[in-house]
This record gives sequence, C-alpha cells and structure tokens, in this order.
Amino acid sequence: MKRPALTTLGFVAIAYAFSAAPAWADWNLDPARSHLAFISIKGKDVAEIHTFKDIAGTIAPDGQAKIVLMLDSVETLIPIRDERMREFLFDTADYKEAVLTAKIDPERIKSMAVGEIAEITAEGVLSLHGQTQPMVLVVQAAKVSANTVMVASVKPLVIDAAKFGMSDGVEKLRELAGLAAISNAVPVNFVLTFVDGGT
Repeated sequence: MKRPALTTLGFVAIAYAFSAAPAWADWNLDPARSHLAFISIKGKDVAEIHTFKDIAGTIAPDGQAKIVLMLDSVETLIPIRDERMREFLFDTADYKEAVLTAKIDPERIKSMAVGEIAEITAEGVLSLHGQTQPMVLVVQAAKVSANTVMVASVKPLVIDAAKFGMSDGVEKLRELAGLAAISNAVPVNFVLTFVDGGT
C-alpha cells in the first residue's frame, strides 16, 4: 500500500517543533520545579502569600502554552481558610480549574542556546470561574539545559476578582473573617519549568 504524502499542515507542524528529535514533542511542565503564588491583601496593608499544590501545563510545537491550576489544591497554610476559599471564592463544586493560555513564538525558544535568557511578551487568556479575560504576560525564559526551559514572570499578573464574577465570594470571605476589607486585586507570580517531552 502506498503511504500518503505529508500534508502542508503536517510539514509546518514539524518545521516549527521545539527540538529536532522527536520534532513534534510537547514541552511538559515539571510540577516539582514549578511554583505559582498569589497574594491576598486584607485590611489596609496586610498581604499574605498563597499557592496551589496541583499545577500542570504544556507548550505545544506551535507555541501554544497552557497552564492548568486545580483550584481544590489551594494552600494558604490555614485549613479553614482553604475550605472557605474552595467553597465561597472559587466555588470548586462547579469550577474545578483555572486555565491560562498564551501563544509564544516557538522559534524564540528553539533558537536559544543553553544558558541564554530572553524576555518574552505574550498575549494570553485566563479562564476562571466561568469567565475569560485577556492577559498580557511579560516573562523571562532561561534555557537551563538542552531539554529544559524555565519561565518566570517579570511583571506580576494582577487578577481582578470582580471581572471573574467573584466579588460576592470575596465579600463572603471578608464577612467570615471579620475583616474591614479584602482587595479584589490579586497579584500573581510564577516560576514554571518545562521539559522536552521527546527526551
């Protein structure tokens, strides 16, 4: 039987892959070497740092990046606060994940030498609590080894809870904690490590 020839689309996918072998492999996030933190600001000037324990992600050969946070894994170091965030803020019974997607130039990563650091700006979209909002990501990418890239935020993402329909949840947390105020503005920083899935 005659094998079908490569389509134009297939050729483009191979040409834009991150590494030569195999050319079509994704880059997969290594959760052990990745971290994302968000800051809640209560009262006038009390800031507290929180994280998520479960995070996953990929960068596809066409440069499409996807980061997934499991909202049930929120970690504030106070169990009752974790429960309240899951129930009243994130509403994890209905919304399990937060998903950040962005498109980067795959050639930018492919052409980096080991040890090289580059600043990259990318347009992204955050899906959270049933809503989506555009985001601009300014990151620093470092080629740690031939098969490892580390990406860190240069400027924090500032998430406005009101734009994601979460103001009522913020107010409920404020009420339960007996606070004068909790800010709707939430800065987010991250360090993400991706490993070439073809190695």
